Amino acid sequence: MTQRATTPADTPADAPHRTVLLRRGEVHSPADPFATAMVVERGHIAWVGSEGAADAFADAADEIVDLDGALVTPAFTDAHVHTTATGLALTGLDLSDAPTLGRALELVRAYADRRPGDRVLLGHGWDAARWPERRAPRRDELDAATGGRPLYLSRIDVHSAVATTALLDLVPSVRDRDGYEDGEPLTRDAHHAVRDAAFAAVTPAQRTEAQRAALARAASLGIGSVHECGGPTISSPEDFTALLELAAAEPGVRVHGYWAERDVARARELGAVGAAGDLFVDGAIGSHTACLHDPYLDAPHTGTAYLSAADVAAHVAACTEAGLQAGFHAIGDAAVTAVVDGMRAAAEKLGTARIRAARHRVEHAEMMTPETIAAFAELGLTASVQPAFDAYWGGEEGMYAERLGADRARTLNPYAALLRAGVPLAFGSDAPVTPLDPWGTVRAAAFHRTPEHRVSVRAAFTAHTRGGWRALGRDDAGVLVPGAPADYAVWRTDELVVQAPDDRVARWSTDPRSGTPGLPDLTPGRELPECLATVVGGRTVYVRPQE
Repeated sequence: MTQRATTPADTPADAPHRTVLLRRGEVHSPADPFATAMVVERGHIAWVGSEGAADAFADAADEIVDLDGALVTPAFTDAHVHTTATGLALTGLDLSDAPTLGRALELVRAYADRRPGDRVLLGHGWDAARWPERRAPRRDELDAATGGRPLYLSRIDVHSAVATTALLDLVPSVRDRDGYEDGEPLTRDAHHAVRDAAFAAVTPAQRTEAQRAALARAASLGIGSVHECGGPTISSPEDFTALLELAAAEPGVRVHGYWAERDVARARELGAVGAAGDLFVDGAIGSHTACLHDPYLDAPHTGTAYLSAADVAAHVAACTEAGLQAGFHAIGDAAVTAVVDGMRAAAEKLGTARIRAARHRVEHAEMMTPETIAAFAELGLTASVQPAFDAYWGGEEGMYAERLGADRARTLNPYAALLRAGVPLAFGSDAPVTPLDPWGTVRAAAFHRTPEHRVSVRAAFTAHTRGGWRALGRDDAGVLVPGAPADYAVWRTDELVVQAPDDRVARWSTDPRSGTPGLPDLTPGRELPECLATVVGGRTVYVRPQE
């Protein structure tokens, strides 16, 4: 791709009003499966078509971009992100790649040495299920590694954490709270209280630095929009509104805010598009807090229920009446059942048509059954899901199998069944739980560890582009057709193919007679596409630095 290298800082102020012609590439558009050129005008797609026809637009263009064979696609939408926490992991202590407990403690010690002025040390990403020691860091080990300073370390699923003695001492009566057990990771109320104390020490400057870092990383990966999942048990109103204000004031990735609180008026007051996101019905499988019908294989209980079906029904009714989306975090099968039962109760009160029209959503929705899948379709619920969860923890010997047993683990994240039933899918990362990685997410869905749950690359790509916009109630975006917002990314990649999810048929086809726009070959082991530029609303928000 050749053009004048631009950045958000030097992009002309009238960039969204300029006419840009992109040509000599591959444009992924259902309007023309053989398109090689595209015109952007006033922040929207004006035309897509062939190279020959592009000549007619050249004289009127303010800028002509020679794609030099590059691929242009809609920008990705990450439908579930915790932006500040993601930025803190990017700029701070990230243990997600630590291969052992010993290495994690070394990283903690080095981080504490580098940050002598921090009031509280913050870290994320440890996962004892992936370590040979098979246990979380002990408090005395963390006290020694930090020199007795306050430290908060969230587990990779952020539903439990470990902390130093100095941090616990800052939280009154923490040892009497639900979820505190001496020598074990913090969960439930104890975890929330300690997390609140840790995040209260983050200064506004640190918060802004983290938010900018997260949004810049997203743009560099071809992500044009994120759904911020905030809430009073996740961040703070100040964090949420500061992020929305930052995104509105500076060119960059679009931020659509969801506020997970049952106070619908409060969500509207904060500028949220829905009282949704991580409104917890349960916790997470890795922390043994996802709510199950039957006990965990490796623990003598069924997890934690935070909301009942009656609570769900009341919230859905209130949101529907207020014209806002409702949504819930539900992972375990008992939690998903509670959501379905509550949604049905709200539908009995308000009518199924009103519930469907509101496009309420469920985050994660991992432990599904044929009955709950059918209910999602009936009620028009969007499943906001994270395929990287299966890549991280699925499989015969993964964490899911350890917690649930192989038979139950094989039922998790049934994307193919959801699509067959007509359930809308929106893909995301839940960053920082798993990294911002859109092509990796598409690959994880297409090559699910359980073959019967796989979907085509095309279906997965649609869920990660158009699906996020549809989850917002926008059917006109996330696709490169005339009239759509000019949110797109430019990629360096190899030959384009059409991949199928079923090993009984050809895994790919390059036959142009199919009339199906191709996508990169995402077969595991191959290099993922490299983002050359990201454009949002006609404004360039990322250009890959010159080598």
